[in-house]
Amino acid sequence: MDTVVRDVRVIDGTGTPSYRADVALADGRIAEIRRETDSGPRPGAARVLDGAGLALSPGFIDMHAHSDLALLRDPAHEAKAAQGVTLEVIGQDGLSYAPVDDRTLAEVRAQITGWNGDGSDIDFSWRTVGEYLDRLDHGFDGQGIAVNAAYLIPQGTVRMLALGWDDRAATPGETARMQQLVAEGLEQGAVGLSSGLTYTPGMYADDAELTELCRVVARYGGYYCPHHRSYGAGALGAYEEMVGLTRQAGCALHLAHATMNFGVNKGRAPELLALLDRALESGADITLDTYPYTPGCTTLVAMLPSWASEGGPDAILDRLRDDAAAERVRHVMEVEGADGCHGVPIEWDTIEISGVSHPALAGYVGRTVAESARERGEEPWTTARRLLVEDRLGSTILQHVGHEENVRAIMRHRVHTGGSDGILQGHKPHPRAYGTFPKYLGTYVRELGVLSLEECVAHLTSRAAARLRLPDRGLVREGYRADLVLFDPETVGAGSTFETPRVLPVGIPHVLIDGRFVIEDGRRTDVLAGRSVRRTRS
Repeated sequence: MDTVVRDVRVIDGTGTPSYRADVALADGRIAEIRRETDSGPRPGAARVLDGAGLALSPGFIDMHAHSDLALLRDPAHEAKAAQGVTLEVIGQDGLSYAPVDDRTLAEVRAQITGWNGDGSDIDFSWRTVGEYLDRLDHGFDGQGIAVNAAYLIPQGTVRMLALGWDDRAATPGETARMQQLVAEGLEQGAVGLSSGLTYTPGMYADDAELTELCRVVARYGGYYCPHHRSYGAGALGAYEEMVGLTRQAGCALHLAHATMNFGVNKGRAPELLALLDRALESGADITLDTYPYTPGCTTLVAMLPSWASEGGPDAILDRLRDDAAAERVRHVMEVEGADGCHGVPIEWDTIEISGVSHPALAGYVGRTVAESARERGEEPWTTARRLLVEDRLGSTILQHVGHEENVRAIMRHRVHTGGSDGILQGHKPHPRAYGTFPKYLGTYVRELGVLSLEECVAHLTSRAAARLRLPDRGLVREGYRADLVLFDPETVGAGSTFETPRVLPVGIPHVLIDGRFVIEDGRRTDVLAGRSVRRTRS
């Protein structure tokens, strides 16, 4: 054996009661589990770690991550490794960097600068999904990356590649081209398809187009992960739309950051859960993820109406510089409710600037748009418009529109999994990027008792692994990969806050990937054990 963890409380990911055992690791896998009630000799190893006072669980799976470039930029990647995350699912919200051609790569880099930076520090040597996954495998000097990563094909990028930024239905030929791109990505190892249906150009796809793409995903045993068309005024209808089209396509559905936000949805989580229960009882294959916080996080440009984004980033900036066009945008956002803001008239005092691309604009960070406007003696739209133009659409925001009772109700559901939706860019990122998983364990298990420890671990591990169809991850079981977390149930918690969001968690002394310590005694090692985790072939 390489390592034995002695006298540790095993929380195995099944949701059943924990037990005490010695857990032995060899060659990157769990070689032996000897419960304290078992007879026979205890396993020995080159290294023996005292697990007294600690819990051992499978590594946490972040079902909604935005580390697409961070994994290639930062070998330590402590934001996730220190949380006990051993696998991230990237390629989210329909926008990422493969498959692309030169034109599309330039456009998507500009569009999601607020999520991942402009990429000027990245060697974009890939164009296909397979080449991107190979790049992750090689990581830093051929050693790999900090944590494992699975990839969703981004539907918005695929549409950008096949027909550009036009707000229209795809032709049969264009649909066939998109189906081909999705099939190729799945063949090369992607686990499914994502959409961002409040982001351009993905939002221009109608249900018929999305259904045809989901039919391809279903043939390969993948899943569809939509950021659907509304989390606000039309939220329930948007959820129902996704359930219906995936049922028609015969495709598994995973609902991204499944929240019910804005004043119109206060206390309405039970309606969403009833909708899902009806679908599940009729045979639908549905899971969802959430983060344990009330504010959301996205880019400021995402708040605009979709018609203002047609044509891509340069066209958006041209409209914002034109007084008449900008006034039309303002009216839709403030009076009618833009589709980019989920059909709800924007409330500028809920929009906090969390990051900017241009250092000269750092004074906006940490203030709401309304606060900055009052300081300047101008209307909020004037402030927002100036910031969008001067930061070339690169500003990120926190949107304070969530409801705690909805957060708690949804996290209790039997198909719930954990996802940080963590954006690592910006001067003041959302604390969920550094705190999601320890916050579940510390706040919602130990302090509030919303979930039991065993149940919560199952949400964060085995349920996610089952959705990803990973046959040897997500459980503490002999023969499974030794992707493991050791934490102290009495002290584990998020260190990050809205005021100081880049603080690492506490109470997680050890994290292993393939049996190698990536976090040891609370410190990041130089181990790069992460690789791409590719679709299990049907």
